[in-house]
Amino acid sequence: MIRVGGMTPLTTIDFPGRLAAVLFLQGCPWRCDYCHNPHLLPARASTGVEWTAVLAFLRRRQGLLDGVVFSGGEPTLQANLGDAITAVAGLGYRVALHTGGMYPARLRPLLSQMDWIGLDIKAPWHLYDHVTHRRDSGRKVASTLRDLLDNQVAYECRTTWHPGLFPEGELHRLADQLREAGVRHWSLQECRIDGRPHPAWKTPDLERLGAEFESFVFRRT
Repeated sequence: MIRVGGMTPLTTIDFPGRLAAVLFLQGCPWRCDYCHNPHLLPARASTGVEWTAVLAFLRRRQGLLDGVVFSGGEPTLQANLGDAITAVAGLGYRVALHTGGMYPARLRPLLSQMDWIGLDIKAPWHLYDHVTHRRDSGRKVASTLRDLLDNQVAYECRTTWHPGLFPEGELHRLADQLREAGVRHWSLQECRIDGRPHPAWKTPDLERLGAEFESFVFRRT
């Protein structure tokens, strides 16, 4: 049904308040320099987990797990994501999605099926193409963000940053853009290069960044 590049059988951090399994779906159209899962970028790969094996695993874990996270790669790249979500929900699991938001038309009809969404916000809108190396990426994510906020599904917007991506001043511009859009939940994640902090790393002004958000979290990876 869908191409699963890998699976984490248990997580306590990827779906707030849930014991969950994570399915890493194959394929992503963007080419962010700091991608932590480059093996998932191709739409197809010779390795992975068969969908039938995923369903068998989830049946065995009924009553032990209570959530499933569709992550990636980019889950909305796959046309059968909706059917996969329906199958997982039919087993009694709550469903979460990690997405970069690059396919708003595909995500829109799925929002009502979601219990929680983690939306990656890469950069201020005018710098989006610089980070993703794809044209018109910021406009698409802005559309996804509007749909997400209008739908009122539980969510968190997340930004991975280091000073080499764009200056701290632009990070504050992004915070202003999110506040103006109506975002209430935002997390900032320290981006590491080969497992180490960026050579120019300096912790930004977190108090100023987090002002006026209902929840703001700074995560060191």
